[in-house]
Amino acid sequence: MRHKLAAEFFGTFWLVFGGCGAAVLAAAYPTLGIGFAGVALAFGLTVMTMAYAVGGISGGHFNPAVSLGLAVAGRFEWRYLIPYWIAQVFGAVIAAVALYAVASGKPGFVVGGFASNGYGDLSPGHYSLFAAALIEVILTAGFLVVILGSTSRLVPAGFAPIAIGLALTLIHLIAIPVTNTSVNPARSTGVALIAQTGALGQLWLFWAAPLAGAAIGALIWRHLLAPYDAD
Repeated sequence: MRHKLAAEFFGTFWLVFGGCGAAVLAAAYPTLGIGFAGVALAFGLTVMTMAYAVGGISGGHFNPAVSLGLAVAGRFEWRYLIPYWIAQVFGAVIAAVALYAVASGKPGFVVGGFASNGYGDLSPGHYSLFAAALIEVILTAGFLVVILGSTSRLVPAGFAPIAIGLALTLIHLIAIPVTNTSVNPARSTGVALIAQTGALGQLWLFWAAPLAGAAIGALIWRHLLAPYDAD
């Protein structure tokens, strides 16, 4: 079990340090900033690379919503859910601290939002609470369908991390202007602890909406699509 939890810790660390690091360090760099598209790609690459690196050990969740969705779908044992969540959140928090240590080494660095998620005044596009909740639910549900479908026995082995990484890239391309994209409560928690905004006060949404979306996506898969997987 400790190997699984270590894999989840390290995978989530990589996701937060790589994805949020791209947002904090490189997105708006004065001459060669990577912008929203670059940040979206960074998040996709973190998941894809770690899915190949340690997915065979822990399943490569790196996200409490994914762990919940897999449990609802019958692909993950419920008794491991809380230990996975703890490892994932711990990995995200340590990654955020490490990222802060790097970012604060630049003269004139201001913490600001620190790649945190938000709605209203904390949304990049000032989207409402309802809009933020809806997009997080829909995109997390879709993400679970991609994960469950790409890891189905009907799909050629070895390609799932590519589909999952590209799905996360697409999700970020859609949702960065709305919420700065969560679909991952651990990712949201780590940077919210560092941000010097009201991100912590809005963190509840970025647990509630992704978890709800993951459960919905898992139920869609289990009751509408999984019978084909069993044939």
